[in-house]
Amino acid sequence: MAARILHRLRHALAGEGEREERAHGGCEAEDFPESSELEDDTEGLSTRLSGTLSFTSHDDEEEEEEEEAAGEEPGEPPQPTGVAVGGEDGEWGPAAERPGGSLLTRQLQELWRKSRGSLAPQRLLFEVTSASVVSERSSKYVLYTIYLIRSGRFDKAPAAITRRYSDFERLNRRLRCRFGCDMAGVAFPRKRLHRNFTAETIAKRSHAFEQFLSHLHSIAEIRRSPEFLEFFFLQDLRAAQRLTCTGMYREALATWANAYRLQDRLGVCGSGHFLLTLAGLAVCHQELDELGEAHGCCEQALQLLEAQDSHPLLGPFLQAHVHLAWKVGKDKRRSEARLQGLREAGPLLQQQPTLKECLIKEPLE
Repeated sequence: MAARILHRLRHALAGEGEREERAHGGCEAEDFPESSELEDDTEGLSTRLSGTLSFTSHDDEEEEEEEEAAGEEPGEPPQPTGVAVGGEDGEWGPAAERPGGSLLTRQLQELWRKSRGSLAPQRLLFEVTSASVVSERSSKYVLYTIYLIRSGRFDKAPAAITRRYSDFERLNRRLRCRFGCDMAGVAFPRKRLHRNFTAETIAKRSHAFEQFLSHLHSIAEIRRSPEFLEFFFLQDLRAAQRLTCTGMYREALATWANAYRLQDRLGVCGSGHFLLTLAGLAVCHQELDELGEAHGCCEQALQLLEAQDSHPLLGPFLQAHVHLAWKVGKDKRRSEARLQGLREAGPLLQQQPTLKECLIKEPLE
């Protein structure tokens, strides 16, 4: 742009010089080039143009606006100029009220913020990772190992179950008795009289069981039913309870931990079974002298029992939490205050069982 303006000025000055030469009778031209004339007359040009000289074209203005927009923080809405189209009294009024203008931009940004704040439900995948033929004295069956995997996330420790065909068949039968209409479109592999242990049959059944569990989990009522949930973690809870009663705390801890992961994957972390799982983890950690982990389990349970003052496990968890907090040097004043409130509102806490006694006596049907 500056080059074009200089070019025009050269032609204008050249025209003036020719007119002056004709007026003075053809005086000799100066020996200085045009560039020297421009440099010497810069001050005079600025005075004559009265400050109207601008080296920013329309294209340059657009580039400057883009650079300013690039310098703004990402995610910030563009600032409206407040200038109307067609002058001060334009047809559309302020820029913020123009259709397709910054109003649409703000609406899109609001929708984007809402979409980021809302969490889409995670998909749970069921994958048969292995199948082994088990031969006992009176029977022979295939044991399938199924992993519960949350899509889009990496789980350090897997949540796994081992089930045989009869376990799947029992689940299918119980669900069809209760959810006949919902189960009408759910396919289940038929039982065969021969060739049950061939690699082809095991592979087909493995794929069929994956589809079967995925279909069940996609139906909300079935997904929340006790029949479906207990199929996954009830066996682990019973086994962990037996191991705890016999003093095999290390083995029991691994089983309690798998039951914890299963319930976490299935999204039932507020049920009575989950509180019992936390009790089992706390007892085993305490018996293995892992007091920090036991204290953390008690804290998680007390958070779930925040609004349940009449739950039978509240007193035992409070007692265990106060004891463990004293051992590990944590704050125990809130639990002591809740214990005092229970003493004043109900029976003496000394008459209630400990957390381990509740765990052993709890029936798991």
